[in-house]
Amino acid sequence: MTLTRSYEFCRRLNARHGRSYYLATLLLPAWKRPHVHALYGFARYADEIVDSFTMTGDRAAALEDLTARVADALAGAPTDDPVLPAFTQTVRSFGIDHADIEAFLRSMRADLTVTRYATYDDLLGYMDGSAAVIGTMMLPVLEPLPGMAGQAREPARQLGLAFQLTNFLRDVTEDLARGRVYLPAEDLDTFGVEVADLGRRDPTPALRELLAFESERARGHYRLALAGVDLLTPSSRPCVRAAYELYGGILDRIEAAGHDVLRVRATVPRRRRLAIFARHLLAASAADRAERRVAVQTF
Repeated sequence: MTLTRSYEFCRRLNARHGRSYYLATLLLPAWKRPHVHALYGFARYADEIVDSFTMTGDRAAALEDLTARVADALAGAPTDDPVLPAFTQTVRSFGIDHADIEAFLRSMRADLTVTRYATYDDLLGYMDGSAAVIGTMMLPVLEPLPGMAGQAREPARQLGLAFQLTNFLRDVTEDLARGRVYLPAEDLDTFGVEVADLGRRDPTPALRELLAFESERARGHYRLALAGVDLLTPSSRPCVRAAYELYGGILDRIEAAGHDVLRVRATVPRRRRLAIFARHLLAASAADRAERRVAVQTF
């Protein structure tokens, strides 16, 4: 597996399974995109083991095998895995913290055995590994401004949390089909919602109220993440702003539907996605040209 083929494999994974995210990556300078695809590809690869409706066999063994192969690849061992050559080169190139990778794999293992979370703090413990660390792994690729890496870390974590909580609200029925509920048990009790209500054809008034509460909780994570955008190098900001709007748009659709996520999966219409992309494209091009001019002047 050559690096070129591995990066292309990751790009195709991103394009197929993360349409909104992939669209936002097109706003990055060309040299950054393959590294973002590599990180996405790795996360998707592991997620497919624990979440696929079609995979047969021992998922725990498959995930442990992936964990061992990741450790070997990071140590420099050759691999014929389609994702790991690109992923490990990106990790080495940007000094990505191996602890973040380990935390992510721990949360993937949790998905094999944990189906409920008692409190939101418990859920945050899971999301720290499954989502917040994705933000911190992406951060070196997106390039914080000089001296701002420490300050940019928490907003990056918050954006990962915001994106995942948005996905949880959108995917209530899909997660239930996998035997999982990512809405905290104490919140279900507070609003008088039973797990069986998540499998109904029509949402109950209590479920709508619960989802409205969780939606506002997600908005809180988005607000905490927003300050981090200006801490990034200008050529990365349009990508992050577009992703912010695209995922936030899913929440908009959920709210516009009266928090009915049982009958229709909330998606941002294609025309809306393209409009967001087009609005940020000029800023992305201008920032990229400005950075190139500075490089030429420095040379």
